[in-house]
Amino acid sequence: MKPGLRYRLSLMMIGVVVGTLLIAGISLMMETHYHFQQYQEQYGMDHNLPGLTFHLEQALLQSMMWTLVGAVVFAVIISLYLAKRLSSPLVEMKQAAEEMTRGKLSVRINVPGNDELAELGKALNHLAEQLQKHERLRITMTQDIAHELRTPLATLKSHIQAMLDQIWEPTPARLRACYEETERLIALVSDLEQLTEMDSPDFRIHRKPEDLTSLIEQSANIVSAAFLEKGVRLKVNPYPAIRLNVDRDRFIQILVNVLSNSLKFTPEGGYVEIQVHDEPDTVLVTVLDTGIGIAPEDLPYVFERFYRADKSRNRKRGGSGIGLTIVKKLVDAHSGTVWIESVNGTTVHIRLPKS
Repeated sequence: MKPGLRYRLSLMMIGVVVGTLLIAGISLMMETHYHFQQYQEQYGMDHNLPGLTFHLEQALLQSMMWTLVGAVVFAVIISLYLAKRLSSPLVEMKQAAEEMTRGKLSVRINVPGNDELAELGKALNHLAEQLQKHERLRITMTQDIAHELRTPLATLKSHIQAMLDQIWEPTPARLRACYEETERLIALVSDLEQLTEMDSPDFRIHRKPEDLTSLIEQSANIVSAAFLEKGVRLKVNPYPAIRLNVDRDRFIQILVNVLSNSLKFTPEGGYVEIQVHDEPDTVLVTVLDTGIGIAPEDLPYVFERFYRADKSRNRKRGGSGIGLTIVKKLVDAHSGTVWIESVNGTTVHIRLPKS
């Protein structure tokens, strides 16, 4: 916004005031002249009447001119004041927007009052806060991704370099270690792609009535081989027939992610159990395990991307650090809630509306 805005506003206000006064003055003169003519035609010509008419019209004209001069001076003062009051917040907003484009997202605008300009200032402040939040998230996520990629890549490089230098023999165990690190990288990239999709404002789920038994059975079948390989039992408690209005693929993704996470931290010989509680308007699906559990101080952060209470332990188990983040986003998309408790293992509660 250019500095000339204040003067353009002033000229506009002055023009309105002067134009209004001119129209009013001309109308007054014409009406006065017209009524004197009507009086002369009705009562006849009087010797002194033309002179009286002339002097009265001159008096009205001079009064109108002095009134116009005074009004113009008053209008200039008021217009400059109002233009400054109107333009100053707009100029401040323009300067703040320019600061934001240069990356200074901490800038804020102070516009007192509750009028439209104040609302515009609040909206701009909210925009700056959101941009600042997303920028912090972008920086954190970039650092986390770099960290997550660096470790398996460094492991792969060291293994391959040792084999190329003939320090190590390419034994099946070492080749398997390289394969597992490659699988971890692929899983990480896949999870990041899904998380990016869910962060998009265009992300949508497609709900339709589904049979809960079918959903749980399919989810259990997907992870059953991994449970069998590790020697962990997967139990599903009996529950009544229930129908849910959900996105089938996304619900299965939620349950598979939770089951896989429970499996990672449950030792051989333990078990993971699925419970279903039918409520009046919602369904509560609970997944509990006999694993190592989560420390109380870590519970508030388990749904944050890349958060891990014990990074080395999680990496050893092949986690990407964003599985539960995906679960939280998908549950939110279904207008549901998810929370975790940890006493003698870990319990994940997922409550979803039936309709």
